Amino acid sequence: MSLLTHTANVSQQHVSIVEVGARDGLQNEAAHVSSAIKAGLVDRLAAAGLLRIETGSFVSPRWVPQMADSAEVFASITRLPGVRYSALTPNLQGFERAMAAGADEVAVFAAASEAFSQKNINCGIRESIQRFTDVCAEARARGIAVRGYVSCAMGCPYQGAVPAEDVAMAVRELMALGCYEVSIGDTIGVGTPVQVQRVLSTCLQEARADQLAMHFHDTYGQALANLLAGLELGVFTIDASIAGLGGCPYAQGASGNVSTEDVVYMLHGMGLHTGIDLERLVDTSHWICHELNRSNQSRVALAMGSPSKCNV
Repeated sequence: MSLLTHTANVSQQHVSIVEVGARDGLQNEAAHVSSAIKAGLVDRLAAAGLLRIETGSFVSPRWVPQMADSAEVFASITRLPGVRYSALTPNLQGFERAMAAGADEVAVFAAASEAFSQKNINCGIRESIQRFTDVCAEARARGIAVRGYVSCAMGCPYQGAVPAEDVAMAVRELMALGCYEVSIGDTIGVGTPVQVQRVLSTCLQEARADQLAMHFHDTYGQALANLLAGLELGVFTIDASIAGLGGCPYAQGASGNVSTEDVVYMLHGMGLHTGIDLERLVDTSHWICHELNRSNQSRVALAMGSPSKCNV
């Protein structure tokens, strides 16, 4: 069924937006971003209506120095009721630090590409996922939800094409560990709508649509079309980044994650609900770009300008 007819049946459907700008978006910024700015971004995003916000990453500061102050960011935010503040945790040490900081949810990550996994962590996909066994077991014991990420789902900088079956296998393994949701990532932004439907359809043999999410980068300008393709299959959880912040060091010219503003504008225009105030979101987009002294990658933010000055 095409989305043109499908939307008539889901006009009241709520689409869950997972805001990744404060973590995935900022982690590749070359210049240091202060804890105050990071916390201010999180607070503004929550005030705009985002209910799921990646707030930090408890990985080794040697690998991701921009995230070394995640505990300080968690300590500085003004928590709003109903908002889930999550953190990336690659191991038990990171998990314990996230718990001490007050993270509501944690995330673990794997690659769908054997070549990517071997090159980056010197093991295959299954082995890399099994390394999260202790994290998932401890989270389950404490009643903490765990989200999974599968990167390079539409293509790999080392091996090129990635079999859809490998993506589905990673989904199956992560869910077996206890992940309640798995986000399918087009890390280098090379996917196209037909490919997205093929990969997601294969993953839907391992998980329900409400257990999957889409995390698409916009390197080739395909992200919105790819999200539309996923919506047609009933996948209604979308990762997005304010102002299109982010990027992939493995893809030359990568423009980063799809921007939250562009996604929200599209969804609202389709009659789908997000609970997000687009004007406040655009205000936040311009604010963070000013603080980072960088250009805004959101077409919607550039078109709308800065409609007001929202103080949080």
